[in-house]
Amino acid sequence: MKLSDLIKNIKPLSFVGDTEKDITGVEIDSRKIKSGNLFAAIKGTQADGHKFIPKAIELGATAILCEEIPETRVEGVTYVQVASTETAVGTVATTYYGQPSKKLQLVGVTGTNGKTTIATLLYNMFRRMGHRCGLLSTVCNYIEGEAIPADHTTPDPIELNRLLAQMVEAGCEYAFMECSSHAIAQKRIGGLTFTGGIFTNLTRDHLDYHKTFENYRDAKKAFFDSLPKAAFAITNADDKNGLFMVQNTKATVKTYSTRTVADFRARILESHFEGMYLDIDGREVGVQFIGKFNVSNLLAVYGAARMLGKERDDILLVLSTLKSVSGRLEPVYSPDGYTAIVDYAHTPDALENVLSAIHDVLNGKGHVITVCGAGGNRDKGKRPLMAQEAVRQSDKVIITSDNPRFEDPDDIIADMIAGLTPQQMKKVVKITDRREAIHTASMLAQKGDVILVAGKGHEDYQEIKGVKHHFDDKEVLREVFGIK
Repeated sequence: MKLSDLIKNIKPLSFVGDTEKDITGVEIDSRKIKSGNLFAAIKGTQADGHKFIPKAIELGATAILCEEIPETRVEGVTYVQVASTETAVGTVATTYYGQPSKKLQLVGVTGTNGKTTIATLLYNMFRRMGHRCGLLSTVCNYIEGEAIPADHTTPDPIELNRLLAQMVEAGCEYAFMECSSHAIAQKRIGGLTFTGGIFTNLTRDHLDYHKTFENYRDAKKAFFDSLPKAAFAITNADDKNGLFMVQNTKATVKTYSTRTVADFRARILESHFEGMYLDIDGREVGVQFIGKFNVSNLLAVYGAARMLGKERDDILLVLSTLKSVSGRLEPVYSPDGYTAIVDYAHTPDALENVLSAIHDVLNGKGHVITVCGAGGNRDKGKRPLMAQEAVRQSDKVIITSDNPRFEDPDDIIADMIAGLTPQQMKKVVKITDRREAIHTASMLAQKGDVILVAGKGHEDYQEIKGVKHHFDDKEVLREVFGIK
């Protein structure tokens, strides 16, 4: 592709060099540069990409997208100056890959909790309805059944457009993706055309990056502000920020609720650990999920499918066959008659939802033992809140290590218990080693009890001092239970 065609939609401030040259690829990582590539120098949170321009040129870059044209320039290299590389690169990437999002029905899901579940269920539902689909999620990316490992909730704009282009090439009609607050704030989804957007809920998270709750909230809202008029925006009317999210969108707004008047409604008729019976828009349906928060997730899926043109009864039929996403309220049954639940809950709100779901099923007939921790190098303010929530809804709490990253796990545990009273501490045991903590919970459990192992869900590693060590909560539980 000619450089002039690649930059025609970004309004450069200036350029130096030939813009009629052929560009063989676009990269934001200088280490990936190949001959003939354009290197986009982004001023990131960790490093300024402008420092890597010489390295990119050394590896073969023949064009540079930047905010500041270097004083020392290399002959034969074209420099394109823009006001914000972060803003421009998404448009450049989607142009290079042939506007793949315009050739798909692309639906984005944003919010604190539920993104993975909703996006994955939509992907599974539409595949079962006979459509070729793509998925971009925290757990794994998929192109019509082919798994592609995911490193971030939302890939960088180059990788994102590359994946979407591969979906188009594979004949996909639909793509469903999680849109994290980081991705929205960092313009990773810039230049994409969405058919629809879904808002799940908003609670405290990622304040280590966004600094304030308002910044976090506004990052989510920016996604809906950018939706085109032809798109739909489905929002959770049960969340206090639900209507705020869509107040400035040009898209067609629809609401879902388990409590109030909305376009899509549901209520629980019956609940067991194996699933629930629901009333959705006047039809009864059995689903293989538990918890009120999952009713909201299923409603979002139902609403999106309706907005994508599917009939109610067809949607409910498929909905009844779908199963939970890996590491989300996933049960491991003990031969001794108690149940362990593995869940990704790593925020106070998510922990509250999962524990409430467990109590709804137990109905006072068993004890709850919670094993939880908090991630290192992340928002410290939520640590005591998580401990408080665990203590409030559990008979026993074992506070342990999660992904300590570059922090001392004992310091993280100390932050968690700092907000507990001496009376609350009577319920708490501190065991730094996560494997030992899970073993201890199993020794405390009796027939009819439930162990919640929270925080890591689908993850099969523990990140310690920059190294990912293999660790899978489900594997440890099966080992404890003697299940092969």
